[in-house]
Amino acid sequence: MTFASQITLTRILLVPVFAVLAVYYAASLDAGHPNEILRWSAVGVFVLAAASDGLDGFIARRFNQQSRLGSILDPIADKSLVLTALITLSVVEWGANWSLPIWFSVLVIARDIIILGGIMVLHLVNHHVHIDPHWSGKVCTFLLMFTLGWVMLKFVPVSPLYPTCIAAVFVVLSGFFYIRMGIRQLQEPGHDQPQP
Repeated sequence: MTFASQITLTRILLVPVFAVLAVYYAASLDAGHPNEILRWSAVGVFVLAAASDGLDGFIARRFNQQSRLGSILDPIADKSLVLTALITLSVVEWGANWSLPIWFSVLVIARDIIILGGIMVLHLVNHHVHIDPHWSGKVCTFLLMFTLGWVMLKFVPVSPLYPTCIAAVFVVLSGFFYIRMGIRQLQEPGHDQPQP
């Protein structure tokens, strides 16, 4: 358990804290007495958790603390944070028209399940999976965070449906590219039969 892994674990523990604060803020809105302290606390926890993603990676590389545990915990922490925020902000409203549509969360979850399934198939077939980060995936991640920020910050009095639709395009696009990448690996010579 390196220091970098401890930061990653802390990020995982912050996920339910964000969810609870977000739900309680929505409840305060429903009660007619919005508690903005809860909203800003939820935003702060989310920003802290998101920022720790870069911090643990930097520490792991800078101080040679890369570990097997860290490589497992890091994607779990990332997905937990984003998916929890997406689902929470789809289920509860942070004001009139300030929630994400359910279909968007379903789309993101479906893409991740398909990619995970593809990784499992590749691992079963050739016992090796090589995934190069694709530009569409990076743009997709940025747009997901931007959309979440749009809802949580409420700075611009415009429905979050607009950034949501743009992000949805890149969710589908990135999923397509990663599926194509997986199919190419399956079609490589010597990978048409499971290895012993």
